[in-house]
Amino acid sequence: MNNSVVPSWVLTLVCADRVGIVAAVSQFLAERGGFITDSQQYADREAGRFFMRVAFEATDARMSDTQELQAAFAATGAEFDMDWRISGAQEKPRMLLAVSKGSHCLADLLHRWQTGTLAVDIMGVVSNHPDMRRITEWHGIPYHELPANGDKAGQEAAILDVFGRTRSDYLILARYMQVLSEDLVGRLEGRCVNIHHSFLPGFKGARPYHRAHERGVKLIGATAHFVTADLDEGPIIEQAVERVDHRATAEDMIRIGRDIEAQVLARAVGWIADRRVLLNGSKTVVFR
Repeated sequence: MNNSVVPSWVLTLVCADRVGIVAAVSQFLAERGGFITDSQQYADREAGRFFMRVAFEATDARMSDTQELQAAFAATGAEFDMDWRISGAQEKPRMLLAVSKGSHCLADLLHRWQTGTLAVDIMGVVSNHPDMRRITEWHGIPYHELPANGDKAGQEAAILDVFGRTRSDYLILARYMQVLSEDLVGRLEGRCVNIHHSFLPGFKGARPYHRAHERGVKLIGATAHFVTADLDEGPIIEQAVERVDHRATAEDMIRIGRDIEAQVLARAVGWIADRRVLLNGSKTVVFR
């Protein structure tokens, strides 16, 4: 086979931890001519849960169709009561971005997408303000201005409508300065990611850099996490910090923090796109 066109897939699974899972997956692939190119697994002994990500490719014509693979693996999945997924390695998740007035995270994601370094399909941008229309449409991406105008329920229904019509897989809050309702969060459970301008759980909520400055912190950071009904307490995907000192003003921290936010969100989105993030209750397992 020509390596440039070799069919390849990613299998992810979560199940109760027990003996024989890795052997069963390996045997399944071997019987069909599957060549494992990358395999990572983690056993959470405290929770009794097992997590696995396997990238594999076909070595001959026995393995060529994703649906056939999924149908064939169903028996193994049922035997171990797995929550599993097999998807084509080149399959890109569809993402809807949400933004308010801050451009740094949105611009970074759009640039990475346009240059081919972020393997996602951006289906559109929704916003409660008009400010980011120009940069979005310059990249050829549809822009949906959906101001709340005192009708939060109607606005969120419009967001869900765009999400559904574009068949998006994830809603990425790229500095979207609105608190989502429990209803919307529930509908997008495990599919909505936020970037918080703080190294959570410290300085949650609004104006964290000003609060950090008041406390004289020496490290500032950013956190990408799944959104839950508990504000800024969802499962953490990625974090980063930068050292500051007594000379840093709140404005200095904001400037530094914006760079961190863009990098952290991009890493989180990239790992999700590569099927490297698995939910583990209030935490995540990230295979890197």
